[in-house]
Amino acid sequence: MASPSSHYADARALVIDGNPTSRSILVSQLRELGVGTVTQCSRVLEARRKLEFSSYDVVICEQSFDREESSGQELLDDLRRNQLLPFYTVFVMVTAEATYAKVAEAAEAALDAYLLKPHTAGKLLERIELARQRKAVLQDVFTAIEKEDFVTAANLCLKRFAARGNYWLYAARIGAELMLRNGRIEDAQKMYQAVVDAKTVPWARLGVARAQLEGGHPQRASNTLESLIDAEPGFADAYDVMGRAQFEMGNFDKAMDTYRMATTLTPGSIPRLLKHGMMAYYTGDRAEGMERLERATRIGLDSKMYDPQALVLMAFAHLDNNDRKALTRCCDDLTRLVGKNPDSVRLQRLSDTAQALSLIQQHQTAHVLEEVRRMIDEVLNADYDYESGCNLLALMSQLATRSIHLTEMEDTVETLGRRFATSRALTELLARVVTEQPDFAQRIRASHTQILKLTEEAMTLSLHGKPQEAVKKLMQHGEETRNAKLIESAYLVLQRYAEQIPDRETLLEAVQALREHFRTTDIHAGLGDLLKNGRTAGGISMPGGYKAPSKEGLLAQYEPLYRTPAPQPPVNTPK
Repeated sequence: MASPSSHYADARALVIDGNPTSRSILVSQLRELGVGTVTQCSRVLEARRKLEFSSYDVVICEQSFDREESSGQELLDDLRRNQLLPFYTVFVMVTAEATYAKVAEAAEAALDAYLLKPHTAGKLLERIELARQRKAVLQDVFTAIEKEDFVTAANLCLKRFAARGNYWLYAARIGAELMLRNGRIEDAQKMYQAVVDAKTVPWARLGVARAQLEGGHPQRASNTLESLIDAEPGFADAYDVMGRAQFEMGNFDKAMDTYRMATTLTPGSIPRLLKHGMMAYYTGDRAEGMERLERATRIGLDSKMYDPQALVLMAFAHLDNNDRKALTRCCDDLTRLVGKNPDSVRLQRLSDTAQALSLIQQHQTAHVLEEVRRMIDEVLNADYDYESGCNLLALMSQLATRSIHLTEMEDTVETLGRRFATSRALTELLARVVTEQPDFAQRIRASHTQILKLTEEAMTLSLHGKPQEAVKKLMQHGEETRNAKLIESAYLVLQRYAEQIPDRETLLEAVQALREHFRTTDIHAGLGDLLKNGRTAGGISMPGGYKAPSKEGLLAQYEPLYRTPAPQPPVNTPK
């Protein structure tokens, strides 16, 4: 039988512990086990950087760090939610706390092992070996995901769940995550609910809420989350999803309170600081928003978790405060990020916005008007997004506040309103961006009313037996305005009234072309980090570079969720 050292000779390990003595003991124990390369660090921020830019087979992390707000749990949580932890990495949390709450918290983060102090090298090896065993048993699933064969991976998970094979609970979590991201929302919700029925665990209840939110039912998701938070008030991921649900219902103040609670629970989480800061900024509490955004920038500017939209919002605030030095610093940071990612259209647009603010601060009126007109020329481009529209609106509002006249301004506000007023919540966010210009806000809200009217007129045609005419009108208005709601509505009418539309195939091809050209399938696309991470909170890591495949044509390839009643789990089966 091979010795442990023969298994780990080529392995790379990272030890994260603020106590030099404890860190030295862990390093020595790993070397005794034969681990080939052992790296160590004493701070969470340093560990985050190492884990973002290097890969490790084993990570041993202390739960608590003196003189730091971040914990080992928060580090794991951020890595998991941002898809920065490979499947093959074994993550072991070391702690002196043996309370049920801490162990349960670790389980919710899909932690591989939880090790109680004091421990021996043998106990550490046992934890690592058990974690490796689980990964070995599920290797077929992980291999399929690495090959981007997500259909096979999901089906393997479904079979293991139905048979209650070893690690069926973890397989269920992976399978439900794949289905949820691939658009198989109803089946994902059934899977999560089946797990809840078999073994009530917070992540499964959160999964039900995520499926409800993804399916367009934010109120149902909110009700599910209220119950979950009542039972598990320290489950930070639940607040991420609740904030998103409240935002989609237009309850901005409640969303603000929810994001504030999330940062209270995890004060060192970069993504949560960003969401909290952005929400505060747009709900009118600039001071609180800036405090959170500046903190996120201090601890995470070079992190993959950082969203540079924060630098743009900070630049707007620095302009209002006439802080030239701070504004220049934001511009310089964005320029540096562009230099690192020269092909990023998004980063270039963010940088251009900050540079325009700098021109305003320097009273370079002619130059700033030239720059803003160049931006206006892009608003109907296929790749122009909601975030860019918000920033342009805010920029034009700054010009109007300073009585800098631009003849194209009013028409551009209406164009942006017609394109991005896809829901009440997103419309209201656009209006809040231009709070200081009531005329702009009124034009944006009027644009939403116009889009609703066009949609209702088309739906009336469908109800009166003219679905083909409805589709054509929605496509026409959608192509004119670039509005995702109109284009997606055309697609939905085609699906619902397929048998009543003679030219269905031709129209479907045309609608699909519009959907792909204007990227309308993510109708909820939002502003920076504020609206992006709420949909993956509580999920598990996909491999680096994971991209969900196209939803069309995928669903029929999955195995049915339930063929026969699943047997009860055997006693002592690993989960």
